[in-house]
Amino acid sequence: MKKNMKKVTLGLSILAVAGAIIILPSTTDAYRGDPNVQGPNYSLERHTAMQNAFENHDFEAWKSLMQDMGKVRVVEVINADNFDRFVEAHELASQGKFEEAKQIRQELGLGLKDGSGRRGAGMKMGMMHR
Repeated sequence: MKKNMKKVTLGLSILAVAGAIIILPSTTDAYRGDPNVQGPNYSLERHTAMQNAFENHDFEAWKSLMQDMGKVRVVEVINADNFDRFVEAHELASQGKFEEAKQIRQELGLGLKDGSGRRGAGMKMGMMHR
């Protein structure tokens, strides 16, 4: 009887670990590229300011809002020259046009799970504002 209980406990433990490995990465990455999903840094005030920066194509405002994000790829990549394209991808994703937004992210070298993409001249992107 004790031997069977150990097997059941071991089996449940393995399932729990496997479930965590499968579920956690998709949960933490869910907000990337989908402006309808709130990310870990979401606040209504920050969201409103970020929306205003996108609507006004205001790179400096966006950059200022991103300063507290630490070292994230999007901050290293997006610059005044490619910000309008970044905004376009955000707008497409907001409209539910995820494939079109994904194409722009890939064109810019962002949003690729393996971290690949073109580097240089600010050719990377992400949607980390939420």
